[in-house]
Amino acid sequence: MLNIVIFGAPGSGKGTQSEKIVEKYGLDHISTGDVLRAEIKADSELGRAAKQLIDNGQLIPDDLMVSILEAKLNALTDSKGVIFDGFPRTIAQAEALKKMLNKHAEDVTAMIELDVPEDELMTRLLLRGQASGRADDNEETIKKRLIVYNEQTSPLKEWYKNDGKHCYINGLGELDRIFNDIVAAIDSRI
Repeated sequence: MLNIVIFGAPGSGKGTQSEKIVEKYGLDHISTGDVLRAEIKADSELGRAAKQLIDNGQLIPDDLMVSILEAKLNALTDSKGVIFDGFPRTIAQAEALKKMLNKHAEDVTAMIELDVPEDELMTRLLLRGQASGRADDNEETIKKRLIVYNEQTSPLKEWYKNDGKHCYINGLGELDRIFNDIVAAIDSRI
């Protein structure tokens, strides 16, 4: 199986590139953001708790995200692999993902890091917020999300480098060039 972690700050293009990767390789797509937004829309207990954290630019607790992801992963059948979009976001989550995959004699094939400068991230997220109406795409929340990313999520780069899975991609520029760089990185690992 081909298991890809797509990684980057909010607004780096993870969702956009994930769709293209899913189409090219026939992977299942697990987006923790989509799962959480669906729970928020359904006004479930998880959704209400998640909304409060997201609105404050905070991460969902590791144990909760791991449980959500494990349920999604276990529900897949006849999968060619998975692209993990928005997970892991902490080293504890990366360790949990490794254990989950190892239970199925699998591992992460590659961690694709989309690197985009913060000023560009802010521009992209504000534009996305205007277009989509996403409540968490406002300047105050974006600043909080970027601080959380830099403090809690960014250390994953080193974790995946040490695990031999890290692939750096310049996430600034034309979508097709970025996608071609991603494909080259994935193809070099399979």
